[in-house]
Amino acid sequence: MENKTYVSWELMGDFMVAAFEKLGVPRDDAMICADVLMESDRRGIESHGCNRFKPIYVDRIIDGIQKPVTEFEIVRETATTAVVDGHDGMGMVISYRAMQMAIDMAKSYGMGMVAVRNSTHYGIAGYYATMATHQGLIGITGTNTRPSMAPTFGAENMLGTNPFTFGMPTDEEFPFVLDGATTITQRGRIEYYARTGRPTPEGMVVAKDGSPMTDSKQILADLTKGDAFFAPLGGTNEELAGYKGYGYATVVEILSAALQAGSYMKMLTGIGEHGEKAPYHLGHFFMAIDPEAFMGADSFRKTTGDILRALRASSKAPGHERIYTAGEKEYLAWLSLKDKGVPVLESVQKEFIAVRDSLGLPHRFPFEKE
Repeated sequence: MENKTYVSWELMGDFMVAAFEKLGVPRDDAMICADVLMESDRRGIESHGCNRFKPIYVDRIIDGIQKPVTEFEIVRETATTAVVDGHDGMGMVISYRAMQMAIDMAKSYGMGMVAVRNSTHYGIAGYYATMATHQGLIGITGTNTRPSMAPTFGAENMLGTNPFTFGMPTDEEFPFVLDGATTITQRGRIEYYARTGRPTPEGMVVAKDGSPMTDSKQILADLTKGDAFFAPLGGTNEELAGYKGYGYATVVEILSAALQAGSYMKMLTGIGEHGEKAPYHLGHFFMAIDPEAFMGADSFRKTTGDILRALRASSKAPGHERIYTAGEKEYLAWLSLKDKGVPVLESVQKEFIAVRDSLGLPHRFPFEKE
């Protein structure tokens, strides 16, 4: 297993902002991108944090399949809805602006929804849901992704991991945030297993012949070739209700594509007709709801908090001392990490040094030898 070194939040943020700027991302946009990546690490979700800085964002800008300067075009708009074309810019910037539009609509009219087309990877979905909770609103978001899930009883990748994410303000120190893929796991987690030399737990990924796969590096290769697929939430059969995960993934696909007449399923492979790398043209959706428009924001937060406290106070199963509610573990992770910094794996340390040197940046990391 790889060792980790903790890098201060300030140093990590400064480095990523500087690197994004060198690659042509405007400073304000670079700060959004860095914040989204670090927010994943703040919540203890290393699969979508700074470990993905180079392969998902830096490399795609260099490869020309993601534009560093984001053109945010509103193609249709009403008082409570909008459709935005991101023109293959920075997905995190597109999504930040789209969610803020939905929030502004909700503050004025009680609800707002923005659909996005031609975007790129937007990082941790929970970031955008909590943009809403920080302002006392309910936040909902989802995105389609490159195909990696087969339908129930199928053996062909058709749908992505398609997260469906909800954030609810509460009267506690942290909001309720349910942020997860509609598959049992997702590519970022497999990348993390591969980096740390771990096998993928059986049942998460299935080969085309139906056999389970556990070799993490082989899984990543076979997913790209279409020779492996993620199991939906519930698994690949009906006995454990895998059709529910498949169904929710389809809901996200429809909301991410049909509302904005965008790309979907096999159109999202990132591979051109001649096998070359191509833009992903992802779709997202963002919703914000103001509880004040119903029975009041204070009432909503208290009732939500009461529900969560009742769940955590309920009877514990044998061998377990604690029940958690969504968002609680992430809050506890932040309390643990806020003074330690960002955990950086050895393999990622080499990537950071390579990016720094190639861009001629002055930053020096604590994991470098004197």
